[in-house]
Amino acid sequence: MAASALTPHGTAFPEEGRCGYFVEKKKRFCRMVVAAGKRFCGEHAGASEEENARKRILCPLDPKHTVYEDQLAKHLKKCNSREKPKPDFFIQDINAGLKDETEIPDQLVPISSLSEEQLENLIKKLRKASEGLNCTLKDQIMSHPALHDALNDPKNGDSAAKHLKQQASILGNIENLKLLGPRRCFVEFGAGKGKLSHWVDIALKDAEKVHFILVEKVTTRFKVDGKHRKKNSVFERLQIDIQHLCLNKIPLLSKEKLPVVGIGKHLCGVATGVIGDIMWAKNISGLWALEQWISTISSE
Repeated sequence: MAASALTPHGTAFPEEGRCGYFVEKKKRFCRMVVAAGKRFCGEHAGASEEENARKRILCPLDPKHTVYEDQLAKHLKKCNSREKPKPDFFIQDINAGLKDETEIPDQLVPISSLSEEQLENLIKKLRKASEGLNCTLKDQIMSHPALHDALNDPKNGDSAAKHLKQQASILGNIENLKLLGPRRCFVEFGAGKGKLSHWVDIALKDAEKVHFILVEKVTTRFKVDGKHRKKNSVFERLQIDIQHLCLNKIPLLSKEKLPVVGIGKHLCGVATGVIGDIMWAKNISGLWALEQWISTISSE
């Protein structure tokens, strides 16, 4: 727990009904709501003199939060990070790649540990393996009018502007491929807060029968998909690692049999490859018309 000022910090005071713990790292008071008659939220209750006798420890399921040591057993039964029953669309390692253990190296070695000679040999092998392949990637950075006002907001910082340009480019590419339309399901992989799906929904306006499935392996705060309550759009969030995701067992997809458009912005190279396998895998053929997996990156 970061050091804090338990008394008013300078001339600032916490907001009414909010925690009185000053977070030095963020230079502000904690914004969590406190219980009636309490000065601190549950996370910072240990800072209160009257509760110092009770020790708070890191939750063994998720070290991002703490819990009273004497209430650990009770907390583990209801912690949001506890293991939950697996849904039907969870199939262990269905997208994990190699299954034969004899094909997996005994020890993985990071590239940074290779000598100059080893690195040169590796480069030669990669060049030989990729001979004849069309490895030229064409930059296609586009934009979309749905984000015009957001892109021109003078309050945008560098980070916000960068993400908005990336989202606008992805929407522009989706539209260019004629995939932005009604009666389809958009599956956002590595959804995070769900902002990409948010902008797709904005771009589609009142298009009929549009569904969104947001796939994210971790619990996410400040999700924007919860704000969408339009009649014609349906948002569903799945907390699962794409390594274990079987698309054809997702009830919404098997029931509606809509064309599927895969989109993503926050995926690493390995995850992008896995998604490509998922979208073209034989386990979804015959269930619905497969559109196309799109992943565009616009760097600043």
